[in-house]
Amino acid sequence: MDPFSFQRENHTQSPLLTPNGSATLALYPWEDNVNPVLSLHHIRKSFRDGVPVLHDISLQVEAGTMVCILGPSGCGKTTLLRLVAGFEEPDAGEIYLIKRLVSRSGLVVPPEQRHVGMVFQDYALFPHMTVGQNIQFGLFRWPAAWRRTRLTEMLRLVGLEGMAERYPHELSGGQQQRVALARALAPAPQLLLLDEPFSNLDVHLRQQLREEVQAILAQAGITTILVTHDQEEALSLADTLAVMGQGQIVQYATPDEVMRRPRTRFVAQFIGLGHFLGGEMHDAYITTELGEVPYPPDLGLTDNCRQVELLVRPEHVQLCSNQHGTSVQVVHTSFRGTRKLYTLRLPSGATFCALFPSEIVLRLGESVRVTWQPVDLVVFPQQDATVPHTGSTPR
Repeated sequence: MDPFSFQRENHTQSPLLTPNGSATLALYPWEDNVNPVLSLHHIRKSFRDGVPVLHDISLQVEAGTMVCILGPSGCGKTTLLRLVAGFEEPDAGEIYLIKRLVSRSGLVVPPEQRHVGMVFQDYALFPHMTVGQNIQFGLFRWPAAWRRTRLTEMLRLVGLEGMAERYPHELSGGQQQRVALARALAPAPQLLLLDEPFSNLDVHLRQQLREEVQAILAQAGITTILVTHDQEEALSLADTLAVMGQGQIVQYATPDEVMRRPRTRFVAQFIGLGHFLGGEMHDAYITTELGEVPYPPDLGLTDNCRQVELLVRPEHVQLCSNQHGTSVQVVHTSFRGTRKLYTLRLPSGATFCALFPSEIVLRLGESVRVTWQPVDLVVFPQQDATVPHTGSTPR
């Protein structure tokens, strides 16, 4: 069977998760106004023990964008990437690349026929090959003159001119990572997959390489999917963030949208620092131990929802004078470079965190007074903390 031959009439409408986080119906892959590089339809995957790894995942990745798949260890991120690459077969669902069917149960187009590049976590460079040979590895079908030209282009792109004859063990970790990236980009893939490519680097080099790779990919103009569990990495690189939890994509939106308007309690707790504080709804405000918080009329809570929980972000807590605010006790401190993260305890025993400049020194056990001024209010009904209600606090 030719995996690229299929008939229009054999496909019906299926829900797709789009970057605004909404599930929409689309006649994919033939809808004229939709041109995603990658589309996943109802993907499911379990391994031999029968434990499901991926649950009904549907999404699409637009051309020229960087999508970061972010989630805790064991949530299925790498499995999803391996399905896209063709290293695994889905139990159910379909995968399309440039509107071509490449995976479904019983049918998997081999990785080498997908026009997909991949950079592995350990780079997977061939130790017995030079830098030039590693980069040209996927170009064996190209004419010799084209291979030499492409090698020159790739070395220039990743800033490794003059290193074609070196071996991987003669390179630094950052240089090895750039060789792996050049090898993945050399065949001009339609989609690039990055599996935690910065995890083996120290903190300083990781930040430097992130910026370099971002610039290289922008220059190449290639659609990219990055898998990571590093929030800073995902938030700084992604055009669109796919937050995964327990084998599902629980939110698919821009980093700003995910941070300001998390769709689930899991997302709210996983992205950034935050704690939940109980509150009670009134006509125009919510009472909490940190004071009264006004809320917009479009918050969306039902009239009978009185007891709620509010997300408290550390950056929205401020110290205040003794005549104002709420009294709290310092129970823990953590140095964060230019700022310090303090854990504070309320009279009820509930705790939350606050970020203050490092010049402010608070002692353990010390009592101080604070106020809380959220910019974006995230509220969950206390009885059902599954879907939050969000709104901007009036200033």
